[in-house]
Amino acid sequence: MRTLISILLVAGAACAQDPPHQQPGEDIGPPIIRLTTKYVIAPVTVLDKNNKPVTGLTPLDFRLYDNGKLQMITEDQATHPISLAVAIQASADTAQILPQIAKTAPLYDSLILGETGEIAIIGFDHRIQTHTQGFTSDPAKIAEALKKLKPGSTQARLNDAAMEGINLLKNRPANRKKILLLISESRDVGSELHVRDVMTAAEFANVVIYSVDMSHLLTSLTTKAEPNRPSAVMPATRPLPGGNINTPTYDSQVNVGNWVPAMKEIFTATKAIFVQNPLEVYTKYSGGREYSFMSQRGLDQALSDIGEELHSQYLLTYNPNDQTEAGFHEITVQVALYDLKVRTRNGYWLAAKPE
Repeated sequence: MRTLISILLVAGAACAQDPPHQQPGEDIGPPIIRLTTKYVIAPVTVLDKNNKPVTGLTPLDFRLYDNGKLQMITEDQATHPISLAVAIQASADTAQILPQIAKTAPLYDSLILGETGEIAIIGFDHRIQTHTQGFTSDPAKIAEALKKLKPGSTQARLNDAAMEGINLLKNRPANRKKILLLISESRDVGSELHVRDVMTAAEFANVVIYSVDMSHLLTSLTTKAEPNRPSAVMPATRPLPGGNINTPTYDSQVNVGNWVPAMKEIFTATKAIFVQNPLEVYTKYSGGREYSFMSQRGLDQALSDIGEELHSQYLLTYNPNDQTEAGFHEITVQVALYDLKVRTRNGYWLAAKPE
């Protein structure tokens, strides 16, 4: 089964073209994805009523639908070695948090990577710096890289750092599980790239994105608690960065939690849509999960939970039987057992397959 999955992953990667290069400030419109045959990977996590991962399922226990059409799937549970890129915000206001992050070095080796895993550590403010000089499996180098993280400028180029992690991961062998972990605030400050660029690149590279949001802890360290008040500014009139637009559909869909229409709009809008919380969009789109923390214990627990999930995750791979349908393809996964919860990516963007 692992051999078959590897062949499918190679085939899927070989047929995709890199996203077009974008100059800073240039609007290139919706991404154009031209494919001959596309194999889609849906990372699937199955939880019991106590939110604990369920293992031991077979392909016969799953039903996967692409735009409502039943697909033929193959499955390989947690057997791929992990390549993990970790992008950590090291801006001026993270001075009190970076020492906590440095203490997590042993967790990566013991809980996430396992015997065959590898990791790259990226720090970012207005700069994007890879502190491990590529990937490593050496615990000492992991610890050293985390200690190198120092608070920098007031910028936090989250989107650009995410793209750097994806670029590192896309060059890893096709038989590896490619994971991007973002430890940062939920907002982007100063990136040249838009959320849509990152989502497109993650799709091409088969990267699953997880996040640990430090926003709540930063807020508690730097501000006094204030009572919640409704915004006095209507969504359509909120100031947005130059070259970005918001729309009523995007704003309403995100706020009510229905992500598929919002993601469709991200890809189809003529200009890039301003996304208030990129972390949430990245995790929802790729099939990962968003965590937050308020203490060292909370950070350690988040990393532990991510490791447990990665080592019990199912990779459902399929060749869509509806590749002539252009646009956003919604993925639905069901398990033929009671009292189980299933989480996977919402879908993917696809241009029509040439006749």
